[in-house]
Amino acid sequence: ASLLPQLLGALGSVFTEAGVGAVISSIMANVVPQGSVVLGVIVYVAGMVLFTMVMGNAFAAFSVITVGIGVPIVTAGVGIPILVLQHGGNPAVMAAIGMFSGYCGTLMTPMAANFNIVPAAVLETKNKYTVIKAQLPMALVMIVVHVVLMLVLAF
Repeated sequence: ASLLPQLLGALGSVFTEAGVGAVISSIMANVVPQGSVVLGVIVYVAGMVLFTMVMGNAFAAFSVITVGIGVPIVTAGVGIPILVLQHGGNPAVMAAIGMFSGYCGTLMTPMAANFNIVPAAVLETKNKYTVIKAQLPMALVMIVVHVVLMLVLAF
């Protein structure tokens, strides 16, 4: 259990080195219109949530989505050759809130078995998705809160 975050972080680094972040960046360059700070933040937060749901943990999603969406779209990205949109967001705030928004994806996926499926088994619930159903409303509220916080604190 103590090694899992490090292993998932390493998996995210492998995805980043494989160019997944660059592919996501090129796709998002066509989706997010230049100058749209709000849409850029929404896409970054939603990307963290969705990729975390696929990977099962925010550590794996963080490096890929931050390289693919966060740096080129949300922050100024000085020195980054793949600059698409430069909104000038604070990178520290963007990264911190981005990681927290990834945790919302953890609350909503069976891929995060250690958080969602194992507790249901230990509690011997009739439905193995009981924990996810209980966490879902709060996760959806927190996604909106993260978007608002990033818009207020990072810009």
